Amino acid sequence: MSNRVSSRREFISLVGGAAVWPVAARAQQSAMPVIGFLSSRSPAGSDYLVVAFRTGLAEAGYSENHNVAVEYRWAGGRYEQLPALALDLVRWPVSVIVSAGGTPAALAAKKATANIPIVFSVGGDPVEIGLVESFGRPGGNATGFSILTTTLEAKRLALLRELVPGADTLNLLLNMENPPAKTQLRDVEAAARAFNVSVQVLPADTDEEIDAAFVKMAEQPKSALLVGADPFFDTRRDKLVTLAARYAIPTMYQFREYTAAGGLISYGINLPDVYRQAGGYAARILKGAKPADLPVVQPSKFELVINLNAARALGLSVPLTLQASADEVIE
Repeated sequence: MSNRVSSRREFISLVGGAAVWPVAARAQQSAMPVIGFLSSRSPAGSDYLVVAFRTGLAEAGYSENHNVAVEYRWAGGRYEQLPALALDLVRWPVSVIVSAGGTPAALAAKKATANIPIVFSVGGDPVEIGLVESFGRPGGNATGFSILTTTLEAKRLALLRELVPGADTLNLLLNMENPPAKTQLRDVEAAARAFNVSVQVLPADTDEEIDAAFVKMAEQPKSALLVGADPFFDTRRDKLVTLAARYAIPTMYQFREYTAAGGLISYGINLPDVYRQAGGYAARILKGAKPADLPVVQPSKFELVINLNAARALGLSVPLTLQASADEVIE
């Protein structure tokens, strides 16, 4: 394939748009299996996750553009684009779809096809939302990873409360367009009642609403923020970290990528490891395994990461007990 065609293919894959490829390009690609990679996230900020995914493929003997092709589709946090992107991959057609970036991508893939195998990663219960019949025997055409991100909000709130015990108001930034949002809200409200503190819910599914939420929090004398687990917020990671620092609001996040970018504290799974395992599952399916026979995997380890530089900038003293329980302390 010429450099010109390769560059064009790479560009369109990155922006996630549907395109009609030249016959020659499709013919060449038909000689090897094609994986459809459907993500709620953006390519910017997800490069290390793609590397992890490719590592999982490589461990199983697959090398992108050598003996397997990958078609990338990115929604950039705009969930309404996912159904069209999923259908585009089905029409390609691809041999397996890896839906990355939570429940919205997984549901879009599942709706688009009942035949093409799907490897998903979702934050909640895949049985409850109809992706699989059970964890041990998924049935149907989908299997993958329940990474529990949306079920950890109560634990995150408890850790944030321990770090900022003097906060009068605990805020929850929540994207109500994300299917697990109602469950997340329920869990946070229950945890807040146990602490006898009030929770202010700040709905946000646009950049403007994120800006408005921080302006509102800045008016509170003593507050802290829990950013709900959501791929949309992952696509706005740097924006959230910057605003939290600008308005001096102690903030809890779901992944280490936030604390590595300057955020205060995070608690959740090792995300690159999930992408690596997803690559391995996709490879097993390419070799003939059926999704119905591959059990849904759940994480066994969670990471607490604290950024002491961010804490100092906020004038916070991180309890030694909390530091001792952290898996990583960034200084």
